Formats: sequence, C-alpha cells, structure tokens
Amino acid sequence: MALTGCEDNGVMNIQEMEVPDGYTLSAGTSTIFKNSSYAYDTDADWVANIPANSIRFTHGDRLYDNPMNSGNGLGPVYAGYSCGSCHRNAGRTKPALWTQTDTDPDGTPIYGSGTYGFSSMLVYVTRKNGAFFQNYGRVIHDQSIMGVTAEGKLECRWHSQQFRFPDGETYELVYPEYTITDWYANYGNTNDHINPDELFCTVRIPLRHVGMGQMMALDHAEIEALAAKSNYPEYGISGRCNYITERGVLQLGLSGNKAQHADLTVELGFSSDIGVTNSRYPEEICEGQSQMLEGSMMGLLYDKLEITTEEMEDVDYYLHGLGVPARRLGSNTTQVTYKGRNMTEREYIAMGEQKFYEAKCHLCHVTTLHTRPRGAKLLNGTELPWLGNQTIHPYSDYLLHDMGSEIMGVGLNDNYVSGLARGNEWRTTPLWGIGLQEKVNAHTYFLHDGRARNLTEAIMWHGGEGYASRNLFAKMHKEDRTALLKFLESL
Repeated sequence: MALTGCEDNGVMNIQEMEVPDGYTLSAGTSTIFKNSSYAYDTDADWVANIPANSIRFTHGDRLYDNPMNSGNGLGPVYAGYSCGSCHRNAGRTKPALWTQTDTDPDGTPIYGSGTYGFSSMLVYVTRKNGAFFQNYGRVIHDQSIMGVTAEGKLECRWHSQQFRFPDGETYELVYPEYTITDWYANYGNTNDHINPDELFCTVRIPLRHVGMGQMMALDHAEIEALAAKSNYPEYGISGRCNYITERGVLQLGLSGNKAQHADLTVELGFSSDIGVTNSRYPEEICEGQSQMLEGSMMGLLYDKLEITTEEMEDVDYYLHGLGVPARRLGSNTTQVTYKGRNMTEREYIAMGEQKFYEAKCHLCHVTTLHTRPRGAKLLNGTELPWLGNQTIHPYSDYLLHDMGSEIMGVGLNDNYVSGLARGNEWRTTPLWGIGLQEKVNAHTYFLHDGRARNLTEAIMWHGGEGYASRNLFAKMHKEDRTALLKFLESL
C-alpha cells in the first residue's frame, strides 16, 4: 500500500492510497496487503509511518506476546501465560478442545485441558439457575503456576452425526460433551461435591483479533439503526443490540462472542486470563481461595499491582493499530472450471459472492459499515483519529441473533447469559480475515467453541435466525456451494 501523504489533522486520505490489482480495501486506511502467517499481526500504515505511533504499537506488541511468569505477575491460577499464547499471531491458537489427552475404556477419545501451560480456551461454569459456584467464580482456571492447584480440568468428548445435502453429498457435524474433573474444592460452606446435574458449562476458543480498532470506532448510531430495521420475517431474522454496564455506564456492546463488552477487555484479560492484577481489577482472581496461600508458599507477593494502566493502554493501542488483510479478488489469469465452463479465478470468486447474496448471508453478515468521525478512544483516554470516517467491510452487523437449539438437539444454545444476550443468541461473527485463519494459525476450527472443523460445518450449524440461509446453502448445487466457500476464503 502506497501512501502519498496525510491530511492536516493527521488522518490519512483514502483517496491517496494505491490499491494493488486483485485486492480491495477491507478497512480503509488500516488495510494491509499481506497473506502470510503474519496477516493478522501487522501494523497499519498509519502506525508504521508515524514514529510515535510505531513506538507505542511495538511496546504493546511486546506486552501482548511476552510470556509472563510467577516472578512478574502470572497466576497463581490462569488460562494463558500471555495474550499471544491464546491469540498466536493475533489469531486463534489451536484450542485444546481438539488435543487428545486420554481415552475412555470403550475407546472414546478424550480431549481437554492437558498440561501444556495453556489451553487456548475459557471454561465458563454456572449453576442451572445462572448463579456462580462459590469458590470458583465464572471461569474455571485450568492452569496454575508450579506448586499451586488449578481450579479444575476440562474433559471433552465429541459426539458426531452424519447428514446429507439434497444432492447426495454427505457431511458430518460434531458437538461437545463437557466434564469438569479435578475440582480443587467443594462449593459453598458445605462438604458437597458439585453435582454435574446442577452444572452448565460452556467453552470459548479465542477470537481473531482482526479489525478490533475499527470495531471500537464504529458509528453506534449506525449499529442501532441496523437493529431497528433488521427485521426480515420472510427469513425469520431480527437482530438486536446488546447493552452492557461497564465502568458504571450502560453502553452498547460490540466486543466478544455475545457483544457482551463495550471495550477490548485488555484489563479483564490480564486479570482473568493471566492472573495479572491491575488498577481496574486489583484483586487476584482466586482471592480468598486456597491458591492464594499456595502462591505465597511459592514466593508470590500480593503487595502491588502487576501491570500499569499505561502499559495496558499500549496493549490496547497495539490491538487498535493492527491492520486488516485486504480482500483477495483472485487472479485474472488462473483458469478454473465451473459447471463445465472455463473462467478466471476472479470470475469464480465473484460467482461465489453472488451465491453468498443468494443465500441471504448478507442480511446478518452486513458487508459495509462506517466509523464515527473522531475514530476510537483507548482505555486511558488516548484518541485515535486515524480510525475515523472510514468505510469498512467487516461482514457483520455486530448484532445479536438467535442461532437456534434445534440442530442435533442442542444447536448453538449454551444456556449462558451475557448482558441482554440469552444462551441461544450470538453476535454475528465478522468474516474479514477468515480465509487466512488456516495460514495464520494452522487450523480451521470455527464457531465459539471450535465445533465446526471447516466453513461448511460452520454454515450447517446455523439454526434459528440462520436456518433459512443454511437451507438455501444446502439446496445449492455442489459447485455453487464450493464457489460460495471460495468467496469466504477470499475475505
């Protein structure tokens, strides 16, 4: 991307950008043209070309990736030892949900937490009435520093079922059955063990950190207007906003699988995921639990905060400053065969895009949004005007949609409430960058818990408001389905 100058206010002029042939801008001035394993982990030109911005970005990048240890704040219990341990290359580290750890006597493979120092997943637990278990909180921390007992370990057994498209092609879906083992304590002030019949457990694998800055700069009025008009009764679609109270203020939720956060959760991530205390979360996540004493015996001190607000804002800066991979339109010379006729790869991808619209995927995966004039503001007040007044293509409306409970008798309903989002409601996943996930992170596990092993399975898990699009996709000719998938891989 060639940039010939900036406007007087420091905001880059999109009209002065040269777009290489075969690409299209995904995120305005934050678009990058990189298709390697670092496609998610490259700074935008408004960062790279301004020395002060680059310095802050680099410092935040180090804090994001550098492994923590018990000497500089890790633990006593945690989920990952750095942001980058779960978000490798700012993407989705392969989750332990697909790493076999044991085998049942009947030969059933067991997957789960393992002993690798991180598991690239968050394990949420509640009682069936929505209350937390005393002595555990909302997340089971399945990792711990040496000499400290982890809160529990997750075991996962996958159940599979074969299905058939109308044209005869078969596909398979799998869903997880979770078991918590090695609970470190009983709950409440009783000697009772946690009854599995009282337990709801849901798991989240990492999100791609693509377009985080643009998401935080979104025009909220545009999102709320989308919610007001997102009513397509002929397809059973009706999206709505999530609102969440953070820092004592009711705000529009945009971040997270259920749009349950109003920011990028840097402070929460350091606290809950890594066990690093900070000004917003000054207590250890296992405060009052036996792990505190165990940590003391291993030399941990609890007399000061373990990361500063300024350092956390640099991590926030890094996330906001990441570039978004350009959409790859395909070659004008490479030939492919589609339904018995030859065409260029670019024409083939365009055909897949047409099928995307025919399946009505765009009603939720909205192609074009805009950022507000002043851009985004970081957690400590720094403003980023470079993110302002941009036309972006995230392929999401950032709204909640009912994704159903009917498929395989479970659907995508995880019975976990987040803000206004019910268990069966999920934020529309932004699709930009999705076609590079395998290159960046060497796997194609999708959806909130990684149950979809490829894009076809991800589509076929769409129930509820996504059921009409799922069926339109299923009824397509196989070559049309393949073309649609090729289009998704171009994003």
